[in-house]
Amino acid sequence: MCRSLLTFVRGTHQVSSRKTRRLLDKSKTFHVACGVAICIFSVVHVSAHLVNVINFSVSYSDDFPALNFARYKGEDPKLIILTTIPGVTGVLLVLILFLMFTSSSYCVRISNYEIFWYTHNLFIVFYIILMVHMVGGALKYQTNLEAHPPGCLIANQSNTEQQGEELEQHEDEERRCREEAHFQPHCPQTWIWVSGPLCLYCAERFYRYIRSSDPVTIVTVVRHPCDVIELRMLKKNFKARPGQYIVLNCPGVSSFENHPFTLTASGSHSCYFLSRGSTWRLYVDGPFGSPSEEVFNYDVSLCVAGGIGVTPFACVLNALLDGWTAFRLQRLYFVWVCRELQSFYWFAELLCALHHKLWKENRPDYFNLKLYVSQADSLQSMSEEKYQPLTSRLLVGRPRWKLLLDEIGRTNKHKRVGVFCCGPKGISRTLHRLCNSARSSGTTFEFNKESFS
Repeated sequence: MCRSLLTFVRGTHQVSSRKTRRLLDKSKTFHVACGVAICIFSVVHVSAHLVNVINFSVSYSDDFPALNFARYKGEDPKLIILTTIPGVTGVLLVLILFLMFTSSSYCVRISNYEIFWYTHNLFIVFYIILMVHMVGGALKYQTNLEAHPPGCLIANQSNTEQQGEELEQHEDEERRCREEAHFQPHCPQTWIWVSGPLCLYCAERFYRYIRSSDPVTIVTVVRHPCDVIELRMLKKNFKARPGQYIVLNCPGVSSFENHPFTLTASGSHSCYFLSRGSTWRLYVDGPFGSPSEEVFNYDVSLCVAGGIGVTPFACVLNALLDGWTAFRLQRLYFVWVCRELQSFYWFAELLCALHHKLWKENRPDYFNLKLYVSQADSLQSMSEEKYQPLTSRLLVGRPRWKLLLDEIGRTNKHKRVGVFCCGPKGISRTLHRLCNSARSSGTTFEFNKESFS
């Protein structure tokens, strides 16, 4: 996963197509698909070699001892595997691949992220062993095809009587072998295919290491409701676009773990994340591109947030507060769903400030806000007078997504609406399905899901 390279390509003027940028946002999906494909074809590859090992043992021939991987007829296949370079390296590759595949499951990543992280970095060992895998010479090719063409006849083969009859019947010298067949192992070529991507990845990791080593100054630590902490940080030569995210490393917890956190303001370089400590030393890597950058590239956008998933869109709202006229975006629908009412206080002031700004500039239709609180038991009104614009837009329950999209479709007929989601999988799946449904209004909904690689 070359995040810096993807972010660079995404931000270049050459990648002007929205479709191309959306493909780049699928890099994590592509990464997972490649991993699954490697596992599937590895199973096929290993199965074929296991059958081959049995055939080497059962069908051992004294006529071509150099070609057969077994040392004698009836040799134990397990012995062949455990006493040869291709066999031992093959077992190690299967073991590493199994650990990487199983630890990549959702349940392992959620319950114990460290297991996923450390086993996933075994890919370095995997590549090294893979390049050694071919050294044993299990696959061979014939070097003297002219002197010993396929199908030629030699007099000293087994079943000499039949061979002699065939030689008498065929006078053509071309059918006779001039010498015995010679075989040579294939020259290892795995490094040709592996070295390029591996060098590119190593170069990027080195670049990211140098960049993340720059000191970070924590300016302010703000504690918000529901155990959310806001860090406002300053870093030299740090520039970010609205919608991007960073990767934080805290050596006090682990020197090798890196976790993504969303930037909530591209100017002040602050980010929201769940934490209980604020005195650790931090390393910041990034920023990296995300689908939320595309919010401004539509005439109409719908941003849907679930709980803390609002953070990618906070940076978007901050950018609009600085000046909305510089963007292509003409209308923004913003839906935020939370379990507790207190969660809305994270960005209550920002939402109110943007509301007042647009009303003063005579564009109240530019920003359409809906807030949903799903737990009605703990419902309390936002009684503060400064939060009055939010109180009138606060609803109890869950959004009826189909009705919401139908309403947006009727209001924006024959337009392309960008739908951006950061929240629980249930909301993402529902929106994705509805966006793919045809609509009578002629409105096209393009689904973009926030996914941190």
